[in-house]
Amino acid sequence: MPMPGKQPERRPAGELEAVVMAALWAASGPQSPGQVQRSLGTSLARTTVTTILTRLYDKGVIGRERSGRGFAYFPLQDSHGLTAQRMHRELDRDSEREVALARFVDQLSDDDERLLRELLEAGDQ
Repeated sequence: MPMPGKQPERRPAGELEAVVMAALWAASGPQSPGQVQRSLGTSLARTTVTTILTRLYDKGVIGRERSGRGFAYFPLQDSHGLTAQRMHRELDRDSEREVALARFVDQLSDDDERLLRELLEAGDQ
């Protein structure tokens, strides 16, 4: 129970979206908000889950299809594809794309740099 005068602890931004995405990835098909809520096994209200699903849909991260009077939601890509999409979005926001890419490469570990070189070389073939 929160102490008087203190706000309840809020979850970090994006944490709920990440848990909902994990539930969608684990599902065998499109899920209603109620199905997602049950699979999470948390005390989140169905309306909260619906709000998170709607935000993810508005961001273009998940799709939806009509299911009865509501919608059933599904991921548009796997977690790796979503990470790549985020990386592209961040690059698109930077007015100096070359500088951002250079700094990204400079901060790679030796193993990641080697892997990136291998991937780039394989793409040239």
